[in-house]
Amino acid sequence: MSTAADLHAAENGIGFYLLGGRGPMAGYIPPPGFYLQNDIYFYSGKADANRRFLSGGQLIANVRGEVRADFLTGTWVLPPQVLGGNLAVGVLVPAGRPEVTANILLNPADADPIAGKVTDDAFVFGDPVASVALGWHSGNWHWNVAGLLNIPIGDYREGEIANLAFHRWAGDISAAVTWLEPTSGIELSTAAGFTFNGTNDVTDYTTGTEFHVEWSATKALTKQLSVGLVGYYYDQVTGDSGAGARLGDFKGEVTALGGTIAYNFELGQTPVSTRLKVYREFDAVNRLEGTSAFITVAFPLSVTK
Repeated sequence: MSTAADLHAAENGIGFYLLGGRGPMAGYIPPPGFYLQNDIYFYSGKADANRRFLSGGQLIANVRGEVRADFLTGTWVLPPQVLGGNLAVGVLVPAGRPEVTANILLNPADADPIAGKVTDDAFVFGDPVASVALGWHSGNWHWNVAGLLNIPIGDYREGEIANLAFHRWAGDISAAVTWLEPTSGIELSTAAGFTFNGTNDVTDYTTGTEFHVEWSATKALTKQLSVGLVGYYYDQVTGDSGAGARLGDFKGEVTALGGTIAYNFELGQTPVSTRLKVYREFDAVNRLEGTSAFITVAFPLSVTK
């Protein structure tokens, strides 16, 4: 899942897959039951004046973007096994406040160009995202394949430059693997996938296919506490298209590295997992370059015995 924080080559600077959303234990599907996860997300980034973006159908430059958002995810891991693995289905609901400040150039068909500076921010609900994953376990190894579907029914603000909704269908397929050695407490994970985007029929803009890979390496210091390194790489492998793609294929690319710390505890008899992840982006091409942070709280509502 993604958000308006990541102003990159996709339309409005938005890719629906949220870079950095996966990391430690990415390949692990928990036992059958109902689970709730809440991610509080922060992003702050900027692009120099010599970079150009399209947003809200307008040409913008010297962009600064910030997002404060919440992503609530409910997941049901079904009791019966499917193809020898655990099947999980879920839904994610995003909401938050994106804020974008930019120099803007309007190009009306029947008037002279208009230049100026604009700031746009609003509290909005994004598109819900449906998910499905099938995972397996063998000793210290855990792996899964997963799919996401962006459902374009969120609060899309036509003509504005700060959005969490996309006004387009989009899907993502990925695979993830985790190696966890319980005795040493060492965990290694990676997840990679492709995002396929439909057309925004308001702007006639089709975002190209996007590749993403995330990785992590963590070490448990105690039964409750672990620390580690995280990172991701993003590459838009096909260009944007449609009448609205006035900057051409405009492919984006970025790399990020960061750190993570997790603490697990019990609230009554309910196990609760908390985690902080912080990423710093670099080598950005045709997108913002900034810092993102996730504060995650996850716990089971019920577990099938």
